[in-house]
Amino acid sequence: MPRPQDLATALLSTTEKSIIPLTAKQVSQGSKLFGAAVLDRATLGTVIASTNNERESPLLHGEINCIQQFFQLPREQRPETKDCVFFATHEPCSLCLSGITWSGFNEFYYMFTYEDSRDLFAIPYDIDILKSVYQVPSPGDTEETLAAKPLYNRKNKFFTARSLAELIDSVEDEGARTKLKGELERVKKMYDQLSATYQEGKKSGATTSSFFQ
Repeated sequence: MPRPQDLATALLSTTEKSIIPLTAKQVSQGSKLFGAAVLDRATLGTVIASTNNERESPLLHGEINCIQQFFQLPREQRPETKDCVFFATHEPCSLCLSGITWSGFNEFYYMFTYEDSRDLFAIPYDIDILKSVYQVPSPGDTEETLAAKPLYNRKNKFFTARSLAELIDSVEDEGARTKLKGELERVKKMYDQLSATYQEGKKSGATTSSFFQ
């Protein structure tokens, strides 16, 4: 099991060096700014990185595209999913949660939350779909009690999900933790320009197969 410090460092490095260059190309062509990667848990090396490709199909979210490409690797180059860490730049939507589960990944991390996707990037659909389709009220629920319920079970029989911020908070060494928090904010800032490019593309009518823009 990798140390939280080492895993967080690897996830940030993979985001900056492998995911963001792919995302920059795709957002300039009309796709959303969501990316993903699979890391080998033992070495923390990047097995595959990918990004959203909704120009081709509305189902090719960053995570699904990454999973597809992972399983297209030659068998001898592909570690077992149970021996991997899955990473999503943004907290996975209902489609991608299912894809991660069906693929057998038992641990995943994300950098931006659903609320970030909605509030920072003006992409509210992940949280809207989860609330509208899956958040079934119990007898006696009020709007307030329903809103307080988690949108999915982050620790269950299939996987454990944590934010990258939570992972960094678990680093015991204060100096290392502080440095990683700074790195997290630096990498997050790189998404400002990606978001601006995506929003400009929406305004100009960029081609996409997605119903949700």
